[in-house]
Amino acid sequence: MAVKAVTELAGRGVRAALVSTDEFATWEEPVSWWPRLETGVLEPLRAGAPGVYRRVDWSSGVPLPGEEIEIDVPDVLVLEGVSSGRARIRPSLSLLVWLDGGSETELLDRGAGRDGEESRAELRRWQLFERGWFAVDGTRTAADHVVHASGP
Repeated sequence: MAVKAVTELAGRGVRAALVSTDEFATWEEPVSWWPRLETGVLEPLRAGAPGVYRRVDWSSGVPLPGEEIEIDVPDVLVLEGVSSGRARIRPSLSLLVWLDGGSETELLDRGAGRDGEESRAELRRWQLFERGWFAVDGTRTAADHVVHASGP
């Protein structure tokens, strides 16, 4: 969905960039990586300079430091993923969209289908963390729009 939005913006001549929280998070660090996003990407972009971060590489099945990514200053920055609408950043957001992707069971099955059945236990642990995170952070209730989507 976020990729589609960036593509549509680009089709209108808008320089848009996408940063996914999946490129920062690990099983052991689901949201505490945020300062790296702020200092590496958000603060430089606010100052009119490119942002830089190191993507997490999951290709071995274990999170390792991956390639360095540079984000040129866009007209629109799309932050996507768990905690991208956290309370701390909301005053700086133009729009917060909550994607309702289905029941926990559907989401877990889709995630295990995508990442492999061996990831099911970690994905379930992640889901339980998310449930608590969103309840405390109030993300869904703070959203400007709720989009109901399902499927792969």
